[in-house]
Amino acid sequence: MANKKLTVGAGKALPLGAVPNEDGVNFSVFSRNATAMTLLLFESAESKKPDMVIPLNEKEHRTGDIWHCFVWGLKAGACYLYRADGPYAPEKGHRFNPNKTLLDPYAKALTDLSKWDFGKCVGFDPNDPKGGASFSYEDDVLHQPRGIVINDDFDWQGDVPLNYPLRSSVICELHVKGLTANPNSEAKYPGTYRGVIEKIPYLKDLGVTSLELLPLQEFNEKEYPRRNPKTGKLLTNYWGYSTVAFFAPKSAYAWDKSPGGAVREFKEMVRELHKAGIEVILDIVFNHTGEGNEMGPTFSFRGLDNSIYYMLCEDRRYYKNYSGCGNTVNCNHPIVRTFIMDCLHYWVTEMHVDGFRFDLGSILGRDQNGHLMENPPTLEMIAEDPVLSSTKIIAEAWDAGGAYQVGWFPGGRWAEWNDRYRDEVRKFWRGDPKEIRHFATRLSGSSDLYLRDGRKPFHSINFITSHDGFTLKDLVSYNWKHNDENGEESRDGSDNNLSYNYGYEGPTLDPVLEAIRERQIKNFFATLLISLGTPMLLGGDEFARTQGGNNNAYCQDNEMSWYDWSLLKKNDKLYRFVKEMIAFRLRHPGLMRSEFFTGKSGVYDAIPDISWFDEKGRTIDWENPGSLLAMRVEGTNAAKMEDRDGNDFYIMFNASTDVSNFRIAEAPGKKAWLRAVDTSLISPNDILIPGEEKALTSPRSYKVKARSMVILISKELGAGDD
Repeated sequence: MANKKLTVGAGKALPLGAVPNEDGVNFSVFSRNATAMTLLLFESAESKKPDMVIPLNEKEHRTGDIWHCFVWGLKAGACYLYRADGPYAPEKGHRFNPNKTLLDPYAKALTDLSKWDFGKCVGFDPNDPKGGASFSYEDDVLHQPRGIVINDDFDWQGDVPLNYPLRSSVICELHVKGLTANPNSEAKYPGTYRGVIEKIPYLKDLGVTSLELLPLQEFNEKEYPRRNPKTGKLLTNYWGYSTVAFFAPKSAYAWDKSPGGAVREFKEMVRELHKAGIEVILDIVFNHTGEGNEMGPTFSFRGLDNSIYYMLCEDRRYYKNYSGCGNTVNCNHPIVRTFIMDCLHYWVTEMHVDGFRFDLGSILGRDQNGHLMENPPTLEMIAEDPVLSSTKIIAEAWDAGGAYQVGWFPGGRWAEWNDRYRDEVRKFWRGDPKEIRHFATRLSGSSDLYLRDGRKPFHSINFITSHDGFTLKDLVSYNWKHNDENGEESRDGSDNNLSYNYGYEGPTLDPVLEAIRERQIKNFFATLLISLGTPMLLGGDEFARTQGGNNNAYCQDNEMSWYDWSLLKKNDKLYRFVKEMIAFRLRHPGLMRSEFFTGKSGVYDAIPDISWFDEKGRTIDWENPGSLLAMRVEGTNAAKMEDRDGNDFYIMFNASTDVSNFRIAEAPGKKAWLRAVDTSLISPNDILIPGEEKALTSPRSYKVKARSMVILISKELGAGDD
């Protein structure tokens, strides 16, 4: 760069960020309270000092609160940072430091964060009258990651986001690195976006429609200074819930380490997943940033305009902390709202993603003083935005400040992680008393939560497990969390796991105990996949991945968290059951209704769309239920929005420790009940493929084993699956 003839022009205020064209690059950054701004250009990530320093003067390079310039002759691949000068007045919320280099919030790629020296990006001591002015700028340049100018041109080969309807989606939550990082994954490009591409045949075979990827916007994996007390190894931020750059895909997940390689490789992953019919949903963390509290590192937002980007306390030295991570993004400030919308638009239009899951989504509904709003403009804007109109928007409808909004998350068309589904299904299968009423409500779409504000069953994202908590194998293997290796003396992670080990804590060679655990895993999967709503499974549960009882493996970037592909062969029968259950759901529109059940008939046969029975075939007494339940789902009425009728189902649940002989309601018309699923049976009889369902020995009764469930399907005897 130093040898190139670069000239600087006024540039323009919009769009924000670094935008190249054939003549050069336009740079634009927001800061309302800065008194001066400097652009630093580097020829490469390795440059020890800037190759060009461009002071931006207010007369030529400022429009309103936007600082900008155009650098003629500059190309994509160049690296850049800013320095912002202004008041250092923590009591007023201002923390400018002219010696601190800063990332562009709109940077689309960063240089390697693994070289980032966390200690060199320090924050400010509120009691320091110098405000960090003695901090060495030269030292800072050596240790700060840099933004990279990105050309967004890419051969998408005609790709567009898939945007499946929620009701016909089956979501799998997984970690980009963890999918293939284990050496036994046999991936050519382990732990990368290309590694995900290598596993597309597996994902297609499993049958999921959508991947929900844990955060992959750039984050600092070295932010935790603790060590594993057992191994002595440094712990890292594995999950990624501490964003540094919201527009930039994580470079560490790219095999291609050239400038902008992560952007290209991410796009390749999305394109190839779409070719295979698999959506990409991003877990995105707008509620806080990696800058932490007043003693945390400064790398971007704090140094550019602290009082705008963050919610501050009455003593503006300090940060409101509704995220539990030190700071809270000021999501409903107009400037920050624009930033959020620009970011979402970029990931949809330029990166072709199909949706977003918003971590601690309730924070996006808080005003600048932290109060929950009735009609939060940010949430309404996301829901009503024309670019995002077909994009999935999924909220984690709570935060660390006490907000809990499951069932009444504001903003219109939002779907929500339904943790009440998780908890009440866990309680039922654990055998807790008086759980049938709650269990039935969750099976039938959680109308108590979503019907009242006009939303649909598919707005409930049903899940049993997620990254946060036990895996499904651990849920049936441990009574208590075992987080000793997190370096927090096992104080971290929830104590309310609603788990059960069935008599022994942890792994066992007892075949009887292992059979009970596997049956319960099948019960959970079968329940999830016949429930009304949108199912989400945790990746790896399909072959019984374990974390050794750790229910908060956020810092375990190792074999504890990575997929153990040896388990796929070991637990191949469980894997078969799960993939066939996914296919079973997707074959039957009656399990994917777009409307809630009414309990009434809408067609000629006068059979209600859903009916509930006890084990004796009687209408269930909701005031005195036990641990036995049966439900009949009427397929014709359920499929009224389809161009064909569906099957009827009779589903029996036995959460007790005893065998029960269920009396079965008569099959409709001239049809008979055939067994499709019985979780107590050995593979392949636990789930039968279409056309091989078995007629019942007794047409009006079925013996349901302890801790198992049975799915019957109505067909004319001898008829193939429709």
